Amino acid sequence: MASMQKRLQKELLALQNDPPPGMTLNEKSVQNSITQWIVDMEGAPGTLYEGEKFQLLFKFSSRYPFDSPQVMFTGENIPVHPHVYSNGHICLSILTEDWSPALSVQSVCLSIISMLSSCKEKRRPPDNSFYVRTCNKNPKKTKWWYHAFHCLVLVFPGYSSAVHTPRSISSSKTRLPVLC
Repeated sequence: MASMQKRLQKELLALQNDPPPGMTLNEKSVQNSITQWIVDMEGAPGTLYEGEKFQLLFKFSSRYPFDSPQVMFTGENIPVHPHVYSNGHICLSILTEDWSPALSVQSVCLSIISMLSSCKEKRRPPDNSFYVRTCNKNPKKTKWWYHAFHCLVLVFPGYSSAVHTPRSISSSKTRLPVLC
């Protein structure tokens, strides 16, 4: 636990002293616990999200940095984006299978800024309604599988949660793919 707290203190200072462009640590969010942060975010100039304000919620387990943080959009304004669900869950590989202890809160923030900045059209994932109705509240409990910048949600009959998987294995009769 001590190494996790030491790492979080280091990252907290880095985020306070040298935040990524458009990002600010919400100081109130870390007053009671170092394991849950809110980062205020402003859409990058020249993008579809210019001037919009968002909040990212970071939750860290005792296994951080070996386990990725839980990261999701929170608050009243969730960005409309093909990889962001209306409940704030984010389909981004570095938040799950591509996580590495070499990554940091700053690198996650930069990846999310980049993801939003490269968006060409504001729209929700096509499976947004289904996913939001059936998913776990913790986005890390979703089995996200990635395929060339797209995710597929698979419906397993009899189950109440979504699994995201690449198109290449979606041919089973028990699975119904939906591109997002």
